[in-house]
Amino acid sequence: MSSTAERAADRGPDQDRVWTVAEHLDDILGHVHPLEPIELQLLDAQGCVLVEDVTVPGALPPFDNSSMDGYAVRTADVAAATEDHPAVLTVVGDIAAGSGDLPAVGPGEAARIMTGAPIPPGGQAVVPVEWTDGGLDSGPVTHMPARGSDPHGGSGRVRVFRPAKDAQHVRARGSDADAGELALRAGTVLGAPQIGLLAALGRATVKVRPRPRVVVLSTGSELVQPGEDVGPGRIHDSNSFQLTAAAREAGAIAYRVGAVADDAETLRAAVEDQLVRADVVVTSGGVSVGAYDVVKEAMHEVHFRKLAMQPGKPQGFGRVGPENTPLLALPGNPVSSYVSFELFVRPVIRTMLGSADIHRTIVPAVCPEGVASSPKDRRQFLRGWYEPATIDGPATVSPVGGTGSHLIKAMAHSNALIVVPENVTEVAPGGEVDVVLLA
Repeated sequence: MSSTAERAADRGPDQDRVWTVAEHLDDILGHVHPLEPIELQLLDAQGCVLVEDVTVPGALPPFDNSSMDGYAVRTADVAAATEDHPAVLTVVGDIAAGSGDLPAVGPGEAARIMTGAPIPPGGQAVVPVEWTDGGLDSGPVTHMPARGSDPHGGSGRVRVFRPAKDAQHVRARGSDADAGELALRAGTVLGAPQIGLLAALGRATVKVRPRPRVVVLSTGSELVQPGEDVGPGRIHDSNSFQLTAAAREAGAIAYRVGAVADDAETLRAAVEDQLVRADVVVTSGGVSVGAYDVVKEAMHEVHFRKLAMQPGKPQGFGRVGPENTPLLALPGNPVSSYVSFELFVRPVIRTMLGSADIHRTIVPAVCPEGVASSPKDRRQFLRGWYEPATIDGPATVSPVGGTGSHLIKAMAHSNALIVVPENVTEVAPGGEVDVVLLA
């Protein structure tokens, strides 16, 4: 059998019927699995999903420390302090953050202390510097003099104008977390606060599922890079930028290859060249029924299908290269491409990440304008602007722009997709619809 005939026989069943959105997605996800866990440095693990429970190795904070700049005191010494009759204490030294040699605070004494510094022996509370004269023999001050301009600040005496309770302005050892306590549960997505916690626990590395690497290619000889002049019949390549940004928002490490001309050998070479750094390949354009649909011509491992949806009827999925790397072939119109990404590519990325939530949130909303018409036997995804429910009324969504799959401005001014099912051809004004939240 010839190569062309083999390809036709292989793809025939897919081309002869119309697939539902769910069937196509299920087929894709049936070939995709979470990436194998690896140990990463903390900052490299940002955005990744933790695959192990992390416990607290030691108390956090590890010692009692001051939450204010001020003076460590014995509470009995300042119990009767007022502005008219301040407590006058002898200052026995300075304690900065990181200090290891701590002066003991005895009766009638105080130690000048900085935020984060350990509480010295005998210290029972911290009085903020604003409650004192700062050792200047005056009324209340607003701040401590800088150490460089006040080399004798850790000696002399200080007047305290307000009493303090036991442990006031003291961060107790273990007040954040105790040793053995669960710090982060497996399945947690590591954002900035979680990275900060791991660092505070002394972890230099952490075991996670890595972020999938997504390579994005646009196809079309008519495409010109942004910043370059367009000639007759040419347009700027928006899809590769849009899809790369969407992949990054979904949690991937995304590489934009840019536009590839309508030449099968060139496209195939470009895809094969990128497989070394790809967990997923995403193409846009060249999947319909035209004479120049280069992805269909070049990528014979990919199954091309007609889906019962609008926009985004033509779709392709297959696995390419020695590692059977998933390739998702999306249509070329900007809105079709983006909607297809949200429905099919984003769940792939989230699955590979090991995320618990691979789909966008879907909520009901009232559509005050309604939908005048929707194609029979196709699931329509309209651009919309969603407003959450308030005490005065339910959540609402309004269509943005028309139904054209080229209306990228309307997509940019939307925050949701309005879903009109296959068996619904119109939605009356004020009717309820399902809404896919895009933010």
